[in-house]
Amino acid sequence: MRYPTPGGIEAALDRIDPAFRGSPIRQSPGLDRLFGASIWFKDETANPIRSFKGRGTANFVAGLGSDDRPLVCGSAGNFGQGLAWAARTHGHRLTVFAAETAVPKKIDAMRALGAEVHLHGADFDVAKEEAGRFAEREGHHLVVDGAEVLIAEGAGTIALEAMAAVPDIDLVLAPLGNGALASGMGTWVRHAAPDTRMLAVAAAGAPVMAHAVRGWPVTGREGADTIADGIAVRVPIQYAVDSLRRVLDGAVMVPDQAIIRAMDLLQQHLGLVVEPAGAAGLAALLADPAAWGGRRILIPLCGGNTRN
Repeated sequence: MRYPTPGGIEAALDRIDPAFRGSPIRQSPGLDRLFGASIWFKDETANPIRSFKGRGTANFVAGLGSDDRPLVCGSAGNFGQGLAWAARTHGHRLTVFAAETAVPKKIDAMRALGAEVHLHGADFDVAKEEAGRFAEREGHHLVVDGAEVLIAEGAGTIALEAMAAVPDIDLVLAPLGNGALASGMGTWVRHAAPDTRMLAVAAAGAPVMAHAVRGWPVTGREGADTIADGIAVRVPIQYAVDSLRRVLDGAVMVPDQAIIRAMDLLQQHLGLVVEPAGAAGLAALLADPAAWGGRRILIPLCGGNTRN
């Protein structure tokens, strides 16, 4: 089994649509003063789908080669948009299964990009299970976010770009959903700056991936009750867990109140509308502000597709 590698991340940069590369790095003197730290934000909302998912999906679809089977996935919305963009670019059909509770704006965006979208079940994991059954029944290629090395390596290009632009980062805080973002970024961090601390940030209401990374027993009763739909994972992906354990220094969990406050701060200080999952990194600073003083911190703002 292959895990993400620095070479794979470098190769991914050449495969990714230019629309998703070179996202801006932003700073706020006000936020630096508030936390007593130097914070750099990698703004992944500044692309056509307002999410980092276009990186990994472009790398994955470009790597399919002669496999022209129709694609199918489960998605809360952003992954489906990224896969729809890549599928349209490379001439693949795509079917997406999303929860009946999915953000309507994300559903509309996936359909606008050419995906056939079906709503199924009460949450993301139920929709993903239905996507698996559909793939087996119809002979489509099932794409599971968090289970594909090329997707993680595409996401890792965020760290490659950011650490080339900002030297001597002490700490990276990456949102933790299915695990591709944190494992990809963590792979590059371990390569480029082995002494930099790499933490993944889960929502307290969806703790299963953080529990699994920490090696805690997963009972199946953890649930996924959080405002942060993009990281509301209820069923861990073992490949992602194994990948994360190789590169993380730890996983932390943040309450929804901190996520909401982080969203407000990002709009106030940077003028950015960031979705709850995208604000999880800053929420980690809010949850324990005294722990980060004097650090040089990198945070990806990984999505900006809110309900409103």
